[in-house]
Amino acid sequence: MKANEYRNLTTAEIEQNISSLKEELFNLRFQLATGQLENTARIKQVRRDIARAKTVLRQRELGIG
Repeated sequence: MKANEYRNLTTAEIEQNISSLKEELFNLRFQLATGQLENTARIKQVRRDIARAKTVLRQRELGIG
């Protein structure tokens, strides 16, 4: 999801999205450790999505965005 798409969501929706992404990241790491993960690039994508969402939340806190 792009940063502009996160800006269109409410704060509660963003926080919910972050928690689901963190859960997905946990599952991906678990699959990696057990050798079941096929698409290793997905870990990087999920980490960046979490960072984008947190950045938008922080910008709202500071009144920047």
